[in-house]
Amino acid sequence: MKLNDRLNAVRGHDFEPDSNVPEAGPSSAIPDPTPRPAAPASTTQVFQSSVTAQSRPTVDPLAGVKEKAADELFARIGTRLNDSSLTEDQLHQLARAELAEIVAGEQLALSTAERNRLIDDIGADVLGYGPLEPLLEDPTVSEIMVNRFDQLYVERNGRLAETSYRFTGEAQLRRVIERIVARVGRRIDESSPLVDARLEDGSRVNAIIPPLAVNGSSLTIRKFAGTPYTAEDLVRFGTLTPEIATVLDAAVRARLNILVSGGTGTGKTTLLNVLSAFIPSGERIITIEDAVELQLQQHHVVRLEARPSNIEGRGEITIRDLVRNSLRMRPDRIVVGEVRGAESLDMLQAMNTGHEGSISTLHANSPRDAVSRMETMVLMAGMELPLRAIREQISSAIDLIVQIARHKDGVRRVTHITEVHGMEGDIVTLQDAFTFDHKAGFDPEGRVLGRIEPTGVRPRFAERIAEQGIPLSSSLFVPEFREMLGEIR
Repeated sequence: MKLNDRLNAVRGHDFEPDSNVPEAGPSSAIPDPTPRPAAPASTTQVFQSSVTAQSRPTVDPLAGVKEKAADELFARIGTRLNDSSLTEDQLHQLARAELAEIVAGEQLALSTAERNRLIDDIGADVLGYGPLEPLLEDPTVSEIMVNRFDQLYVERNGRLAETSYRFTGEAQLRRVIERIVARVGRRIDESSPLVDARLEDGSRVNAIIPPLAVNGSSLTIRKFAGTPYTAEDLVRFGTLTPEIATVLDAAVRARLNILVSGGTGTGKTTLLNVLSAFIPSGERIITIEDAVELQLQQHHVVRLEARPSNIEGRGEITIRDLVRNSLRMRPDRIVVGEVRGAESLDMLQAMNTGHEGSISTLHANSPRDAVSRMETMVLMAGMELPLRAIREQISSAIDLIVQIARHKDGVRRVTHITEVHGMEGDIVTLQDAFTFDHKAGFDPEGRVLGRIEPTGVRPRFAERIAEQGIPLSSSLFVPEFREMLGEIR
């Protein structure tokens, strides 16, 4: 092949070779005038092109009009946006009327439907959550992640995907963040650049802004279902099996102290909600959280929420303060959304002093790690307790550890039901009653085939459940019989 032909094949161009350039090979060779087809793009080139096309931000042709109309609306009614005498509906009606005049004054060639949609979009930017509105209304979205104003991701069915939605700029994203935190009495600025808050429906919000967020403000919203999930829902999702749901129901009614353990985004709070639904309606429940997330359905519930310090660094009320105060509120059950610090010591003491049936969550990757994390958090209380004394507190306070994990197929599943037996020497002894079968593999669609199975060991808490007069079949703790002949073959 001639040199120019080789260059054409590499570059994918069709041009005539230059006759003045000497060629390698016989001097009598005549250039072929027939155009050669361009070489097909390599797999790498195709992949890079597709990635570039997918990651290229979608340009809104009306972005300039929206920004101009929003600024005009702020100029007209900006002082009335925080007017407490106006209800939310009245404020929206006022803003919509002003927006209709502003858009009409632009004299845009738009249909009635396009004009109404433009007004709705601008209204969402000024009074709502801008491009987050359709994502918040989408029931298939479980989490919204804003990395920066032009990069929004969502989680659907446990899997992440980038969306085409964009904020117009950093200023719009900051307005949305400030609107969210202001509605729950929190603040965010350069002196306090990170905050936990919640939306009206209970969805959890975390926001962090510059200078801590280097690439621009970041916002994460973990959505909760309007109707709380039930045990039947979790069985349908594959998180629980009917047998596990039966055992946990009996354990909660028998007033066992339960610790739900798992990583970030594994569904600990959802499982805690389901477990709390098993609490009899005649008991007084105190819930304690950093930001209110639990959706208990019982009537006799007192909900407590921690409070950060004010701009002067005063007035902070911690989870530990609330746990201590709850002991004087005559609780039958104490439910702590998550223990992550010194409050773990007060929680253990409450469990050991007559407040049985308490439930809480913590971050850990296994039941053994949960015990180790609890030890570390108790040491954070600064009481300088010996390690053995801490372990004795843990072994006597906690009855059951429920481990939950999110698998590769995006499904959150309970992987361990582990009983805390006691102490052997200086070690807290644990016994698995149920474990997940990770050896079953995957189906052709990548879904995990395994399920949680009993280990064959009858746990001690089964006797406590029986003493409470709660029926629980002993067959639940017996592994399913498998034909040995079939396995050998």
